Amino acid sequence: MPLRGPLKSAARGKRCSLKVAGFRASAVSAGIKKKGALDMALILSDVPATVAGLFTTNVLKAAPVLLDMERAAGGTASGIIINSGNANACTGSKGMRDASATAALAEKVLGLKKGTMLVASTGVIGLPLPMDKIKAAIPRLASALDERGFCDLSEAILTTDAFTKTVLVKKKIDGVMVSILGVAKGAGMINPDMATMLAFFMTDAALTKAPLRSALKVACRTSFNSIMVDNDTSTNDTVLIMANGRCGVALKRGTEQYREFCSLLDEAARRLGKMIVKDGEGASRFIEILVTGAATDNEAHQAARTIAGSYLVKTAFFGADPNWGRVAAALGRAGVKMSESSLDISFNGVVVAAGGLDTGAEREAARVMKRKNVLLQVDLNMGSGSATFWTTDMTYDYVKINSAYRT
Repeated sequence: MPLRGPLKSAARGKRCSLKVAGFRASAVSAGIKKKGALDMALILSDVPATVAGLFTTNVLKAAPVLLDMERAAGGTASGIIINSGNANACTGSKGMRDASATAALAEKVLGLKKGTMLVASTGVIGLPLPMDKIKAAIPRLASALDERGFCDLSEAILTTDAFTKTVLVKKKIDGVMVSILGVAKGAGMINPDMATMLAFFMTDAALTKAPLRSALKVACRTSFNSIMVDNDTSTNDTVLIMANGRCGVALKRGTEQYREFCSLLDEAARRLGKMIVKDGEGASRFIEILVTGAATDNEAHQAARTIAGSYLVKTAFFGADPNWGRVAAALGRAGVKMSESSLDISFNGVVVAAGGLDTGAEREAARVMKRKNVLLQVDLNMGSGSATFWTTDMTYDYVKINSAYRT
């Protein structure tokens, strides 16, 4: 049975438990997707918020990404307008005009300062946005804004996802409760730098631009940049965080309070990252790769990433085949310090290779690899570096989903 199931969304409207002070959200059906599905969403901060973002490293960047990179650099934003079903990527100068027009119309309807609205899109690449539908939907989005609108939003941003992805984490910092709400989408084209997805974080803490971006960058390192489904990177990858300061706690870099916030954001990002992997297109197994004993943490990350990206390793996981030689071969091309005679490998605690030699535990390893969650542990015995990476197996269903994505 696959990890994915029929679409599961969070409770809608007033029943939604997701909220953070000073933020509202909404979602409507604009007709971009088929069958009346929610496909446009809006996030609004009641006061101008500090903003930071990280974006795709793909040379072909979608128009919304280019617009957001420019606007986020200013450090302040009031909201984000999002559409699914159309990526507005590889659409030339018209795509840029459409992204700007979408933001400008939202600003006008909401009475916001020009240049304070961000834009995100996800869906099919190469098609122009249906601007008539988008323009008609924006006033409806504005009138539907609600502090409990994030459940609807989480559904509206989906494409091939099987379920919505949300997280709400809270912690008392300096005696005041600080909240971070996160919403993400992603199931295919998942690969680091950035991992292919959209993710939006809202917090009621107060931070200036540089500390906020630093916190986001660190959190993405151990979450969205430590996941992989299919070794592909999109044109639209966007992670944005908005901090409006409504809880009254101001955080400064280098303080214990700032470190507590960073830890909270890291937790939220890691939870969303795991959800994306568990929703991997066609996936039947969730694979956690733990590399220890590397010369450095960076080398451990590189080793884990190389293993996760090996199609031979991923297909072996699909067949519950403890073919540890594929893991060893991937490590050999990872560009990290290693020695064959120092290599230890195990699947769900069953040691299949010790000192680079087979242990004869294949039958037991094959049995435990049939589980839905598999832990692959690799000890290089070269140092104290370690890293964790999450990936999926590669199944027949992945091919089916992606061979008919448009048709």
